[in-house]
Amino acid sequence: MPPSLAFLKWLVILLTLSMIGGVITVVWLLVTRMPLAMGRSPAVPAELALPAGETAEAVTFGRGWTAVVTGSGRILVFNTDGSLRQEVTIIAEPAP
Repeated sequence: MPPSLAFLKWLVILLTLSMIGGVITVVWLLVTRMPLAMGRSPAVPAELALPAGETAEAVTFGRGWTAVVTGSGRILVFNTDGSLRQEVTIIAEPAP
């Protein structure tokens, strides 16, 4: 076998080993880190009640507050105890 071909053979072997090591590392990180990320889901306060006739379209969480976007175009921000902290009305853009 020519020397250049033997060198190429060893480069391919090293590349294969490094790819196997990389795949093993990625799988190991996913297996060890995913359960930690999935276990910390925020909880909606049990006392949180939307005004009559409102439906929730989106919910987001912050430190000490929960925001609910309603179907009527309002953002309702609640404290962790479920009391209403702030209300923001979204003004719709006029149709073109």
